Amino acid sequence: MADGVDIPLRSMKELSNALGEILTEFGEQGAGARTGGLVEAIDHPLGDSRLARAADEFESAWDDKRETLRRDLEEMKKRLDDAGDGWRDADLELARSLEPEK
Repeated sequence: MADGVDIPLRSMKELSNALGEILTEFGEQGAGARTGGLVEAIDHPLGDSRLARAADEFESAWDDKRETLRRDLEEMKKRLDDAGDGWRDADLELARSLEPEK
């Protein structure tokens, strides 16, 4: 049986950092800024615009999904950060309570 609670704060911080990087990529300066490039690159091969329209529809739908994912990831990161902060604060408080009074 363990003598205490082992909270992987370092792993939680690494995950939070990774989520932050993903959020940056999903943001306005990341993938969100590059969404028009596909349709422009396709243009109208052989005078047919169906592929460009399909790509435009895909990008539009993906923009909506990306925004939903971004909001969900932001919430996940916030909860992870709050949990880590809570455990760190509890650990410090418990450590102070174990110190001899002066």
